Amino acid sequence: MTDPVIEVRTLSKRYGDVVAVDDISFSVAPGTILGVLGPNGAGKTTMLKAMLGLLVPTAGEVRVCGIDVHDRPAHAYRRVGATLEGARNVYWRLTVRENLAFFAGLAGDSPRDPAVRARHDDLLSQLGLLDRADDVVNELSRGMKQKVALACALARDIDVAFLDEPTLGLDVESSLDLRRELRRLADERGLTVVLTSHDMSVIEDLCDRVIVVNHGRIVADGAVRELVDLFRTSAVRLVVDGPLGESTESAIRSQYAVESWERDGERVRMMVALDDGNDLPALAELCIADGGRLVSVNTVEPDLTEAFLQLTSERGDEQSLEVSP
Repeated sequence: MTDPVIEVRTLSKRYGDVVAVDDISFSVAPGTILGVLGPNGAGKTTMLKAMLGLLVPTAGEVRVCGIDVHDRPAHAYRRVGATLEGARNVYWRLTVRENLAFFAGLAGDSPRDPAVRARHDDLLSQLGLLDRADDVVNELSRGMKQKVALACALARDIDVAFLDEPTLGLDVESSLDLRRELRRLADERGLTVVLTSHDMSVIEDLCDRVIVVNHGRIVADGAVRELVDLFRTSAVRLVVDGPLGESTESAIRSQYAVESWERDGERVRMMVALDDGNDLPALAELCIADGGRLVSVNTVEPDLTEAFLQLTSERGDEQSLEVSP
């Protein structure tokens, strides 16, 4: 068995009476791309900063490559790269290449070393920055600056990268380039990546595993597909033409979980969650009970966005859910 590259044990962080992180524990295997999801204020940024040793936890410990990040931070930092504030991680008066050389040099990598230079060229090429390597960062667009910050985080031969909203400000092509490069580094070099993103497509496309944080606690932990399957309640979209009275609407709402309802004249569009596929005929009968016509019925496939919303709703907070990563 391969030892975990990250171990978080009973991590908590309190600010007075406010519990920002509440007794969190998990481990991450080498080469895993881990997504961390949570609504604003859920505690995910506090958790990441505590994992990096930037915040002293109230309780618990974090180990990276077996090193306690709070007892031996300098040793742990040699194994880690991070971007937490986007383009503010880099020096805008330096060129792109000078930034990479500077951040690599902090860990003892000499920019004159041909292997270091080759690694930086390869990284710049993969991120579409090679032609701008000698440009001052301040002259670049916001998206380019974001890519430079990411390149600096990956400039050293690290084991773990912590990336907070890594695709923020990137166009679609640049975002896809970044995903390909992170996937390559994970597969070929065994790089472990911990990232946050509000872009669900990034999480679905890139992550091997997802942790959902809410109210300072982990409410779900598993592969994307497994999290979606947890909430595979059937849903249908129906369009009804013709009369659909208030009493019939009330009956539908009382018997089914109506997720959306839009009335346009005598046309009604609705989305309804069904716990059992056998409920659909009865629902269809209700829709035409007042003499209306059922125009269309379409099934709705759940996705990560729906699973996330379910997990962070009051219903999802009632218990934590865990599936095998």
